[in-house]
Amino acid sequence: MSGPRWFASPDDASRRLGESGYLADAATAVTAYLTGALEKPLLVEGPAGVGKTELAKAVSRATGADLVRLQCYEGLDEARALYEWNYKKQLLRIQAESAGSSWQETHDEIFTEEFLLTRPLLTAIRRDEATVLLVDEVDKTDVEVEGLLLEVLSDFQVTIPELGTVEAVRRPFVVLTSNATRELSEALKRRCLYLHLDYPSAEREREIVTRQVPDLDERIAEQLVATIGRLRDLDLKKSPSIAESVDWARTLLALEIKDLDTTAIDETLGVVLKHSSDQAKAVRELRLRA
Repeated sequence: MSGPRWFASPDDASRRLGESGYLADAATAVTAYLTGALEKPLLVEGPAGVGKTELAKAVSRATGADLVRLQCYEGLDEARALYEWNYKKQLLRIQAESAGSSWQETHDEIFTEEFLLTRPLLTAIRRDEATVLLVDEVDKTDVEVEGLLLEVLSDFQVTIPELGTVEAVRRPFVVLTSNATRELSEALKRRCLYLHLDYPSAEREREIVTRQVPDLDERIAEQLVATIGRLRDLDLKKSPSIAESVDWARTLLALEIKDLDTTAIDETLGVVLKHSSDQAKAVRELRLRA
């Protein structure tokens, strides 16, 4: 069922993820290695914008595997996550066959691969090639979808009543992300390895920013990371993500800003804070305006 190992060792995972643009700490590198070696799903929890989704994308880039993504949301059901039948096409076939065929013959003909619409979970299971399955923001779904995930991720197989059981030829590298907006079931957690990602230290974030924006002046990078840290200490609706730190760095570089003073911060604050109330609080609490 399984193919070649995803990573040869934690050091190999760290190196290859780094080459793909993802700076992994020791815990992340070890967990990424174990996810592939043990063929167990990985649950990554943490606040929004700390690199949970990007980790799955980085594994895809580092290993050359295709990424299949299931974006979770309230109201997601089995038909959108797993599979459904192309009812319009089936109806057309029924109408075309109705004159000369029995119902049993028509039934057997319309419940075939030709009429099956595969969704992300079934797509990932059926692929022969190396695949990274990203189940993004699983905490936004309800318990019924969790039950579906439990069934699929336990045995990596799906039973389609009309076609039989579909079993994975090669298990995908599975990453589930959660912003911890609700508690996930213990049953789901038991089947997963677990990794908690938080905002990085100032030193690591500076390394991330300068790696992504290599032309950024070192002094500006230090000022930017220090300011981001102060903003995250505030009680904001949405704290700046790592991606927004990088966007801010690119903004400052594009504007040829040499010093992140109060004027520069005031003019570019919208790059990192996307709510007017957050901007007002930042201006007031950090005294960004003179």
